[in-house]
Amino acid sequence: MLQLNENFLNLNQNYLFSEIAKRIAEYTKANPDKTVIRLGIGDVTKPLTNKTIEALKEGVSHMSSADTFRGYGPEQGYEFLRNAVVDYYHRNGASIEADEVFISDGAKSDTGNITDLFGPDNDVLIPDPVYPVYMDSNTMSGRNITFIDSNKDNNFTPMPYDGLKADIIYICSPNNPTGASYTRSQLKEWVDFAIVNKSIILFDAAYECFIEEDIYPHSIFEIEGARQCAIEFCSLSKTAGFTGTRCGYTIIPKELEFKAGNGENVSVNAMWNRRQSTKFNGVPYIVQYAAAATLSEEGIAECKENINYYKENAKLIAGCFDERNIKYFGGINSPYIWFECPNNMYSWDFFDYMLNEIQVVGTPGAGFGKNGDNFFRLTAFGSRENTIEAVRRINGMLDKM
Repeated sequence: MLQLNENFLNLNQNYLFSEIAKRIAEYTKANPDKTVIRLGIGDVTKPLTNKTIEALKEGVSHMSSADTFRGYGPEQGYEFLRNAVVDYYHRNGASIEADEVFISDGAKSDTGNITDLFGPDNDVLIPDPVYPVYMDSNTMSGRNITFIDSNKDNNFTPMPYDGLKADIIYICSPNNPTGASYTRSQLKEWVDFAIVNKSIILFDAAYECFIEEDIYPHSIFEIEGARQCAIEFCSLSKTAGFTGTRCGYTIIPKELEFKAGNGENVSVNAMWNRRQSTKFNGVPYIVQYAAAATLSEEGIAECKENINYYKENAKLIAGCFDERNIKYFGGINSPYIWFECPNNMYSWDFFDYMLNEIQVVGTPGAGFGKNGDNFFRLTAFGSRENTIEAVRRINGMLDKM
């Protein structure tokens, strides 16, 4: 008789953003005359840049000629893109090598798939609140999950403490959903903890392109010792608007080794290479060709124009809370503004209140963990026009509360 993976029964019935979409659909069906402004899901709205589009077109032209046509590519990614990632990291002050770069269809895929490398008995440490994929992917595997409190008292950057035990440690900086970032000295504490405890840090750097203050590193590999204990995930989704085009990368240093049950030291880089060769056929050539052009100095300069546009949106939203002395996190080195719900409202109640009263959609903090129960996330990824209108509506709502 077939046996199911019953760990799936331990998942929440609805994925956070599916539930948000469901509630919006129900509201708009009942209120077709109302215009809903969506500042919830962290999807970008600015189009791909000229450099990216030109490279996409050129990549397509390569597929029309037998001389330049590409079929199956390397599962690890084309060398030209892996080298482009290396150059991008070097410009940001982190030293990596091309054979430590693995191209993927996005950080979400790899942060979930990386769990294939680890045994089921590992203790997993996840901040609460945080991106749901970390918890869900380990719940699917049946691992023991411990949560470390991330809250306003520690500025949503929890630190290691005496007696803490963890084999796998998830860190997202700048953080989704809170917008908080770890300083270099704070990350050094986590790296030192991981080395002493023979743990591994899974570092999600998906929002590194929003960092503008030097005290916050763009990569964990700017931190001494990180190559002995960390894997980093990143993508072009937020950096370059590739949410629909799909291209990311995972960095696994060759020094990263752990002892197997037989006493042998095993390379995590080699394990991931073997896993990808078996389960992944690579990202399309056209997308990789465009991604390499995007990561060039000229390409990144164009991307920064879009990133600065979103940063201005964040300042508009944050300015609304500044004027009212409402405490918030993020909004400077992050596209997210994370704030406490007015009148101590529960976040899903506040979601419904905003949708019904002013037709503005955000993300309830409860969807990211119990410490988000009374918090709410707004994103800066909307259009300027919609952001300005949303701020106007929020101000009007706060006047009445």
